[in-house]
Amino acid sequence: MSKLTELLDGIAAGRFPPADLGVAVLPRPPGGRLAAAVLGLTAYTVVAADVPEGWVRERLRPLDNLTLRMGPRFLSALADRVGAEAGSMDIVLLAPAAAPDDDPIVAGLARLADTERRDHRRLARAHRYRDDVRAYAVEGALLMFGRGLGGRWEVAVEVDEAYRGRGLARRLLAAAPALVPAGAPLWAQVAPGNVASVRAFLAAGYRAVGAEVLFRAAG
Repeated sequence: MSKLTELLDGIAAGRFPPADLGVAVLPRPPGGRLAAAVLGLTAYTVVAADVPEGWVRERLRPLDNLTLRMGPRFLSALADRVGAEAGSMDIVLLAPAAAPDDDPIVAGLARLADTERRDHRRLARAHRYRDDVRAYAVEGALLMFGRGLGGRWEVAVEVDEAYRGRGLARRLLAAAPALVPAGAPLWAQVAPGNVASVRAFLAAGYRAVGAEVLFRAAG
């Protein structure tokens, strides 16, 4: 198990690193899809990339200036160093441990074959960033899962425009923990500006634990 995976598992279990302005420099995320990742927690930062620790710390001085850590200057320098472009900065959320089992929407979900709906924008993106991608369809929406950063299970939802405003995303996200292996933490990444999505995740019981920027490997 990689150090990054151990750290993510600890966060999922409620064991956060100390809020002591620390910076942890870990090896590049396992799996090959990502060249680097920067995870911002409360007064603590994780940089997962094959770069020297001294190089990271030099660019984050003074270490008590937390705005430098997820700021454009450092992210651009890291992108140049690893040869990959930085993605967007996302809020990182964790699903509640238990999912409701009395919502009839669960019975209506149909798992898609791997060859189905590959032309869908969000599903195509899931295949670029995640392994073991699986998707479920219900009238008006897709619910997508995959193994992302550090091998964690991640979820995303897409609701057709005509079906928005009915609570469909919230219900699907609330049901999502029941669709991954038992006991596996379920994570999500949401752009802060996507307010409708943020509200849906929070209404479904997900809690924010940090922010992150992912650097997709070339190829």
